[in-house]
Amino acid sequence: MSRRKEDAGKGPVMRVVKRRVADLVPYARNARTHGEAQLAQLVAAIRRWGWTIPILVDEKDMIIAGHGRVLAAQQIGMEEVPALVARGWSEEQKRAYVLADNQIPLGAEWDEDMLRFELNELHSLEFQITDIGFSDADLKKMLGSGEGEAGQDTTPQLAGLEYRVVVECDDEAQQSELLERFEGEGLKCRPLIS
Repeated sequence: MSRRKEDAGKGPVMRVVKRRVADLVPYARNARTHGEAQLAQLVAAIRRWGWTIPILVDEKDMIIAGHGRVLAAQQIGMEEVPALVARGWSEEQKRAYVLADNQIPLGAEWDEDMLRFELNELHSLEFQITDIGFSDADLKKMLGSGEGEAGQDTTPQLAGLEYRVVVECDDEAQQSELLERFEGEGLKCRPLIS
């Protein structure tokens, strides 16, 4: 049987369980490190949004994915964390997934215009954007005055871009206000329900 067929369908039980932080065992060969600044960001994220992603452990409660979140949980004083249990995984599969879980997300890229737009929107709503993981230098670059080097305009040009955004409104006045605001920014809008 080929390795691919053998591996197909083997995975964690898709049921979230609680695991005592004190019982969790970090993977001894974890190549990903978590500095103080990143741990502070993880702590801030857990405090702001709660626990949003379960960790992944094997049957012996060895951490496969989520080392940083467990360190943050320890700093906060959490006694239990949500987890998925990888049942039936070989040592090879566990070792490979520890790396894959950290490496695969690094291949993603940002839509720079949409990122700048979202950061500016959150900033204008007075959301504490320093809590979302970007460095101060990156935030200054994205939220700058709109002028780059040599007076070059770096304001995101959203006209012509097509994004579908659904906004729920409680009443007709709120809907009209939002439509005016978006249209004032050069965005094409239409209510889904008239």
